[in-house]
Amino acid sequence: MQDLAPQVVELSFDDSWENISRRVSGQGQKGLNSIIILGAWSLWNHRNRCVFDGINPSLSSIVSVINEELLQWSFAGARGVSFLLAQASAGP
Repeated sequence: MQDLAPQVVELSFDDSWENISRRVSGQGQKGLNSIIILGAWSLWNHRNRCVFDGINPSLSSIVSVINEELLQWSFAGARGVSFLLAQASAGP
């Protein structure tokens, strides 16, 4: 998964997503796309809570929300997410 991290030279979110998505196929690609969408959505929601509700920014809070959501998506049948979670728990 570290190899798929966005590179500094990439110009936009879309470019990064496209470059990462091209390097994975099948269930891995579906799961990766779900994780990217969930991450962007979680950041957006957290940003809105900071701006409109006055909460303090918290990376650990965002990561916690994403991890919980990934588990829920997996339990709900998101096969790509389940595939990547199994890969991550299996280790290198």
